[in-house]
Amino acid sequence: MQNRRQLAAAGMLIAGGFAVPALAQAVSPKTIAEQFAKTLSDHDIDAFAALFADNYVNHQVSAAAPPPSGVPDKQGSVAFFKGRLTGLPDLKVTTEVVVADENHVAASFLYTGTHNGMYFGVAPTGRTLRFTSCDIFRIENGKIVEHWGMGDIAGVLAQLRA
Repeated sequence: MQNRRQLAAAGMLIAGGFAVPALAQAVSPKTIAEQFAKTLSDHDIDAFAALFADNYVNHQVSAAAPPPSGVPDKQGSVAFFKGRLTGLPDLKVTTEVVVADENHVAASFLYTGTHNGMYFGVAPTGRTLRFTSCDIFRIENGKIVEHWGMGDIAGVLAQLRA
């Protein structure tokens, strides 16, 4: 029993008879994808921002929604989703499919909401929007550190202007 206490004090856990670093028991990548959807559905932008590491890198490039220049990727991504929550104040996000390994998670997200706020420069239309994104996150120490993805921004714009 003393050895277990010493291991715990050193940040180690016993798993399958072996001592492993406690960080190995951190939040799973699959849970991060679920939290991504939940924090947006809950409109909790602070909890959403907390999912990302300060050194987060967004590899997604979109001509329809270019990232702001001179702004760190984390700040730019949080601002993008804050704008989405403003434009779609009843936004709900669900995961359709999630695949994960130790350090990565790929997810297909489904977004639904009513366009009752300014969004992509379009005044509120009252239309219900439905669109998806497929995203891959690399997770380190329980935070999103890298992102690759494709969102259906063209589909969103088509629905807004229909």
